[in-house]
Amino acid sequence: MSVARAASLMAPDCDGKIWRSLRARRGLLTRWERAAAATRDPSRPLVWLHAPSVGEGLQARPVAHALRAARPDVQQAYSFFSPSAERFAARVGAELTDYLPFDGATEAERMLDALRPDLLVFVKLDVWPVLVARAVARGVPVAMLSATLSAGSGRRSGLAQALLHDAYAALSAVGAIDAANADRRVALGVRREVVHVTGDTRFDQVWARAQGVDRASPLLRLLASDRPTLVAGSTWPSDEAVLLPAWRAARAAVPRARLIVAPHEPTVSHVTPMLAWARGAGLQVATLADVERAGVPCGADVLVVDRVGVLGDLYALATAAFVGGGFHSAGLHSAIEPAAFGAPVVFGPGHHMSREAGLLLEAGGGAAVADAGALAAVLRTWLADGGGRDDAGGRARALVQAELGATARSVGLIEGLLRG
Repeated sequence: MSVARAASLMAPDCDGKIWRSLRARRGLLTRWERAAAATRDPSRPLVWLHAPSVGEGLQARPVAHALRAARPDVQQAYSFFSPSAERFAARVGAELTDYLPFDGATEAERMLDALRPDLLVFVKLDVWPVLVARAVARGVPVAMLSATLSAGSGRRSGLAQALLHDAYAALSAVGAIDAANADRRVALGVRREVVHVTGDTRFDQVWARAQGVDRASPLLRLLASDRPTLVAGSTWPSDEAVLLPAWRAARAAVPRARLIVAPHEPTVSHVTPMLAWARGAGLQVATLADVERAGVPCGADVLVVDRVGVLGDLYALATAAFVGGGFHSAGLHSAIEPAAFGAPVVFGPGHHMSREAGLLLEAGGGAAVADAGALAAVLRTWLADGGGRDDAGGRARALVQAELGATARSVGLIEGLLRG
């Protein structure tokens, strides 16, 4: 722990995630203490939610908002670990928000002194054993929501189990996303009697966003079209190496088709090769910045989205969707965002760590492909065949609807612990 503290003091001023994370922890405990001194009302209960990054944050946010509506008397603190979650965390709405300190005894004690939480909640995966031990020693119950653990997770190794067993055994309640994940938590040391299957709050989050999209917004009005539209979201170059030739082959059979592609990292170095590819293929291409600057409806064959934060709305335009990460080592991104709009979803072979993808495949609302030829065949069918596409899209949407309710169950679990 002393090494980590020293590294945070010496971290250079550069943009890498690790260095940004270390720099953010300079003076972190003092920031928490000052914020708590100004904000914490000891006459009100406080729930401390921890979600390491944006993915976990998307599961935490609906719970935070629903808890606020159900229990306005409860204060909330929200911590995160990754720099990628910094902007997201500010939108959760907690009274206190900042990075989580490293898991040392001094850090845990000072955080607990400052926040005086009535409940500590981890979201999805991680537990911090020292923080858990110190919280439990003070009589603060610790819970986990949307608990997920893949069958191949490294946390199931002997070393990880030895390090984390006591922390898991100390949990007062666990809301698992399904029965299989509940069993895996028990195998790690969680007491069977405190485990509940509450579901995955991500389904509530994506459904609410889909229902709340304003199709008359300036963005969607500029991009709306009656052309068959493939929306490709969160793609990496390794995805695009398969996607782009497959889409071109599919377009030969469906000439009116258009492609909207939103790279996971829309940097100049990522966007430029796609623009060059489209021009080289004789296609009309534009960036989202081009379209918004012109302020006229987009007629391009290929639209490259060169900023973040809009993909969730763009899926509203999808006849069908391709979700990236399946051809990349990072793994598949969220496959249920487009499903919530009733779009059938196709993705690459690296989907086995994604429960969402497995559910879509079982329901007939998605397809997995191994190469450009297979992807082209799926796209030709979905972009041209209204019946088959509509059936698959309806199944995708029905799957999301069937998984709703996790947020209410999670809030109920929290309220039970606050009463206890």
